[in-house]
Amino acid sequence: MALLRVSTPTEAEGKHDQNIGEKHLKRNEQTMDLATPMGSASTNSSMGEQDKKNFTTLVNNPGCNYKKGKWVVDNSRPLYSGLGCKQWLAQMWACQLTQRTDFAYEKLRWQPNNCQMEEFEGAKFLKRMQDKTLAFVGDSVGRQQFQSLMCMITGGKERPDVIDVGQEYGLVKPRGGVRPNGWAFRFPSTNTTVLYYWSACLCDLEPIDKKNPATDYAMHLDRPPAFLHLFLHKMDVLVLNTGHHWNRGKLRANHWVVHVDGMPNKKLAMIGDAKNFTIHGIVNWVNKQLPKYPRLKAFYRSISPRHFVNGDWNTGGSCDNTTPMSVGKEILQDESSDYSAGNAVKGTGVKLLDITALSQLRDEGHISRFSITASPAVQDCLHWCLPGVPDTWNEILFALISDMSKLQDE
Repeated sequence: MALLRVSTPTEAEGKHDQNIGEKHLKRNEQTMDLATPMGSASTNSSMGEQDKKNFTTLVNNPGCNYKKGKWVVDNSRPLYSGLGCKQWLAQMWACQLTQRTDFAYEKLRWQPNNCQMEEFEGAKFLKRMQDKTLAFVGDSVGRQQFQSLMCMITGGKERPDVIDVGQEYGLVKPRGGVRPNGWAFRFPSTNTTVLYYWSACLCDLEPIDKKNPATDYAMHLDRPPAFLHLFLHKMDVLVLNTGHHWNRGKLRANHWVVHVDGMPNKKLAMIGDAKNFTIHGIVNWVNKQLPKYPRLKAFYRSISPRHFVNGDWNTGGSCDNTTPMSVGKEILQDESSDYSAGNAVKGTGVKLLDITALSQLRDEGHISRFSITASPAVQDCLHWCLPGVPDTWNEILFALISDMSKLQDE
């Protein structure tokens, strides 16, 4: 029988990671303190009768626990077309453009227990985010969440009025580069900016020998990305994530060398320890910036699960299931399945965008074996088809932003 394997730490590993992170953070808090920033589509869900009876608006229930709930079929989904949204959505993630023929995964909606998420509408989002900036900082799955949100805001329609403001954030394609380190777009009608910055490890990367094109890079685990130093003061909502680049292969391929206190560090040789140290560090640093920027709402998104069966991405692993909810449909647990992230945010002003457990139930929603070229390749059981699961993450994010805004207004 094939075993379903997801990349989520065990509880024992999570507790070990917490101890490692807290131990090293206490010693490095002074270093982190020095890293201060410069400068101060609308759809209607089809609810059943029971859902309507249980419906509670967010105004009356701002404490809704969005991570507990179930997946339900909603024929009004998706929120945008996978054949459209070409202005924002990378073709490799638009599964409607591939050989895939089953799209039942697009028809699911997350229903929290005992409350109803506020319906996402592009116009409503822009109004709530008027004169504000939302920034995603993280890895390629964070880029998926960014593209998902752009498609959701626009309903997948072309928007020639939207302005590319990447230059304001240094997000330009370097000479000889394939693409910039991120993108930033502004909706002029409400002066709302949505941006993404690629920082797979959520720490500062610095070339060890700037004169050598093949140089290794110091991976400063105790320093936030330089991008946050420069631009945190311009952000109103920040969504951080990391996780899938923390393995030996990625570190070697990227020529990253672990550093702490400005020096190579072998005490954090275990990748899990290094990752956890970094997560605790970035959360701790952002938490210390919140008093300086009281309007800032900061989130750490828990890890997005992988669903490789019988191997990994480079050893024949696959995710061929196409039947929604075949591994379950309901989440009732209180603790996050991402123990490292859950422990890191405890006692801080950084909120957990907890999407791990609900996404674990959606193994049919990955790119899998499908591609634009239709050529045989390794299966992608990490990234998601869009429209798809990351849309739900953004619905929850929007609900959390709304909840926090309403509490501030009271």
